[in-house]
Amino acid sequence: MSAGRNNSSFLYPSPLRGEGGEKIIPRPSIPSPRWRGGTKGTFMNERQSAKQILRKPPWLKVRPPYSHECRSIRSTLAGLRLHTVCQEAACPNMAECFAWGTATFLIMGNICTRDCLYCNVEHGRPEAIDENEVNNLIDAVRKMKLEYVVITSVTRDDLPDGGASIFADCVGRLREEIPSCKVEVLIPDYQGSQEALEKVIAARPDVINHNMEVVKPMFARLRPQGKYNVSLKVLKKISSSSVISKSGFMIGFGESREDIIRLIDDLASVSCERLTIGQYQQPTLKHWPVAKYYHPDEFAEFKKIAYQKGFQYVEAGPLVRSSYHAAMAR
Repeated sequence: MSAGRNNSSFLYPSPLRGEGGEKIIPRPSIPSPRWRGGTKGTFMNERQSAKQILRKPPWLKVRPPYSHECRSIRSTLAGLRLHTVCQEAACPNMAECFAWGTATFLIMGNICTRDCLYCNVEHGRPEAIDENEVNNLIDAVRKMKLEYVVITSVTRDDLPDGGASIFADCVGRLREEIPSCKVEVLIPDYQGSQEALEKVIAARPDVINHNMEVVKPMFARLRPQGKYNVSLKVLKKISSSSVISKSGFMIGFGESREDIIRLIDDLASVSCERLTIGQYQQPTLKHWPVAKYYHPDEFAEFKKIAYQKGFQYVEAGPLVRSSYHAAMAR
């Protein structure tokens, strides 16, 4: 079964305080001067031996993505030089979604300028933007006969507007070329730039998602290049527009139940309409360790709480990710 908070105390030995005085949970201390020793480092050290890695419970076991539908979609994406977050982030629902003939498109390359401690997307210096990417995206949507498209990106802090204009262009072109297709975008924080965010809102996608990802006490450690309050302000701005607002986060890092409820409350306070809550799964030994595997009944409780706090649509479960069942929320 899952490990409780008492079992994770050896990983998080002492409380720290953030800029606002809130408690944050420190990363494990290791000999290397950097937490992961760069993107090629390893977490395997005296703090986490192979015996200490939590065994995955049966409800997290999924079939590998080797079906005919998966191979067909992989082939289509490769031929058009497109990436999906399903593949880049090793999403546990990849087999299921690909079998349905759906995918979340990852634009602006597959190398991120940030280095969050839970994320399996490659970190480094991104390549130049592919000017034909939006055309390839439209071709893929047509070939896959999609009715609901989710578009996301790596974080591109190297671009003047963080890539907001590229998101807007993709939405606009899809509206022109395939007007029947619904469009959801999953965007970064644009370093708090209101001007950049307004470009995406003005393009009028059906849904704008910005994920909080982790609870407040762990935000500074797990998302060192992001800011909790900036992300909330992004969602508040989206909620004040005519576009549907959405967010999501993972649990299992070592947070408390109170931390989770507080994040749900914070999202409700900015009028976020849709919410996803999923289980964190450590992609590799380089990444932050799993402190607890939550039982499906616990996710059901959080889902009930979120609905009670006013969310219009909630997906919560061990295998839920931000675009899971996105089309069903229409």
